[in-house]
Amino acid sequence: MAPAVPSAMDRPHLIGIGGAGMSGIAKILAMRGARVAGSDSRDSATADALRGLGATVHIGHAAEHLAADASCVIVSSAIRADNPELAAAAERGIPVIHRSDALAALMEGLRPIAVAGTHGKTTTTSMLAVALTTLGREPSYAIGGDLDAPGSNALHGDGEIFVAEADESDRSFHKYAPEVAVVLNVELDHHANYASMEEIYESFQIFADRVRPGGTLVISADQPGARELTARVTAGGTPGRDLRIVTYGEAEDADVRIVTIKPRGLTSEVTVVFDGRVITFTVSVPGRHYAGNAVAALVAGTALGLPVHNLASALGSYTGVKRRLQLQGTVNGVQVIDSYAHHPTEIAADLEAIRGSAGDGRVLVVFQPHLFSRTQELGIEMGEALTLADSSVVLDIYPAREDPVPGVTSALIIDAATAKGADVRAEHAMEAVPELIAGMARPGDLVLTMGAGDVTELGPRILARLGS
Repeated sequence: MAPAVPSAMDRPHLIGIGGAGMSGIAKILAMRGARVAGSDSRDSATADALRGLGATVHIGHAAEHLAADASCVIVSSAIRADNPELAAAAERGIPVIHRSDALAALMEGLRPIAVAGTHGKTTTTSMLAVALTTLGREPSYAIGGDLDAPGSNALHGDGEIFVAEADESDRSFHKYAPEVAVVLNVELDHHANYASMEEIYESFQIFADRVRPGGTLVISADQPGARELTARVTAGGTPGRDLRIVTYGEAEDADVRIVTIKPRGLTSEVTVVFDGRVITFTVSVPGRHYAGNAVAALVAGTALGLPVHNLASALGSYTGVKRRLQLQGTVNGVQVIDSYAHHPTEIAADLEAIRGSAGDGRVLVVFQPHLFSRTQELGIEMGEALTLADSSVVLDIYPAREDPVPGVTSALIIDAATAKGADVRAEHAMEAVPELIAGMARPGDLVLTMGAGDVTELGPRILARLGS
């Protein structure tokens, strides 16, 4: 029996309904029977998918888009206070609900797995969603990216498990009370909201403390920030609190230890020791980073009682999520792959993974920095990560929700990469990139479009130019 829609959300209006997080909530609400409406700045395939579920989607933001009988307005932290629909809600006394509160309400009465970490959340959540579906568990899920089609980032399932990506960027993951919490890694990011690593640790510790009594914290034994968090949770836990902690990774002291990761082209074969048993399974994405995500998913699923061998086999059903090392196509021997990587650790991990699949070919990168604040804090590290490519083209900064910061440009990244001997060049016009890459690439090369902004749109254009 489907969980009921909270009465406050039976006629919701979602501002920014086409976004990754908001569209997932809209989809689940619509599938549970709510009369969903909302608005977005531009039309999209995701908006069309929501319309197919009966949602009303307005393009553009205007006070008149807010229906007279709307029961609530749902917003994310990206919605500015001067949004006309948000202002209209205030004038009319319509309750405003944050996206995280809406997601928390949708999890009530179910067995939630919340996946957190600076990197890898979308991939790990997707792996769990696909594996649980393969095993016939009919999970509900909310992911920060599409699995195989627009609007496939969320689903209402009839099973008891709800898998959710838990976003630390605005501390909204403090709202959830999962039965299983996963922490993949803990690093400094989201500089507009966190001033120091100490604040990051405090935030993740609050998340860990939200695990339900008798629940499980699954956490990396390899990543330094995760190990520090484990020490803090262990030392500072509530007296008598019933929390099981399970660590995973290549470290000798990991509870679930990764023994080998063998590359097999764009896949990997992973062997782990789990409760004294040796288990080998296939991960359909390359590299250590993604293998670690798969093992985290394996441990999280078994924490809810799923048989480990069945789950390991089902994880092989996962074939990727859009923008996470997603093959866009191959033309004249040149593969074009799209990567969402935008933090230095992610950039390095994806480049190392692709390097293992490139053989004798070169790795060519088109990188678009994401956010002025991130570039200001991590631009040097981004440039150093790009040294793992054979050649890189760096675009202008994608601002997203931010205003420009004086003196902060892509030159910070280019200068850092050049200082380390990398072959890097600037390109200010996105429309010039396909021609530029076509002149650089030769058969056997791998081209990565990389970043969290609209650089993803370049893949098809590059393929078209390579083919002409």
